[in-house]
Amino acid sequence: MSVNQYGQQTGFDLPDWQPVPRLVRSTLHGRFCDLVPLTLDHSEALFAAYSLNGDDRDWTWLGTVMPRSLPEMSAWITDKIQDESLVSWAVIDARTEMPVGVVCFAETDTVHGLTEVGHVTWSPLMQRTAIGTEAVFLMLNYAFSTGYRRVAWRCDSLNQASRRAAERIGFTYEGRFRQAMVRKQRNRDTDWLSIIDAEWPAINIALRAWLAEDNFTAEGEQKVKLDALLRSARESAPYAENQ
Repeated sequence: MSVNQYGQQTGFDLPDWQPVPRLVRSTLHGRFCDLVPLTLDHSEALFAAYSLNGDDRDWTWLGTVMPRSLPEMSAWITDKIQDESLVSWAVIDARTEMPVGVVCFAETDTVHGLTEVGHVTWSPLMQRTAIGTEAVFLMLNYAFSTGYRRVAWRCDSLNQASRRAAERIGFTYEGRFRQAMVRKQRNRDTDWLSIIDAEWPAINIALRAWLAEDNFTAEGEQKVKLDALLRSARESAPYAENQ
């Protein structure tokens, strides 16, 4: 904290702060997956991937209903492409070179250096793989290397799988906004989580170590769990509140 001329505590100084560049739809390359700008060409493969469950259980807490036909899938994708508040990607499985999910940056504020990982829509093809973790890592790395100060994650308070996924990657739970919205004619309380720039160096080290080729067996099994790597990285590079 800083103290002003009246003896009042204020936030720490950022004398050199300037607005950050806009995040753009460019390809982000990883080992398990690539993030490529979402297009209508992804409609057919994504519709097939999302349909693998045979039901819409993965869409319970999402803002839209699961597309039931290829035209509905195309319309869903079109909405994301045309929404200027989103930076939308298709998640491409590096092994099959096929789209297996969608994710976006949302609620981006360049003046204050804030953005959010949102519209996270994974298909069953991403379950029990490293793809989801790497997709979020690629987004985090892009945002923080561009100069953003905060990346948020929010989810329905009842969507425990989403909250656990965020916390596993290194997001910190901040709190719950009660009765934050009405979604699908139901009340939604919203849980907020975030990673801030002072925390990113340690989280970055842990994620890179977890995603490294030598952390996986030939069968694709992890050797060291991510939570252990995060603990170790945070102990060696603790978060400095006042930077």
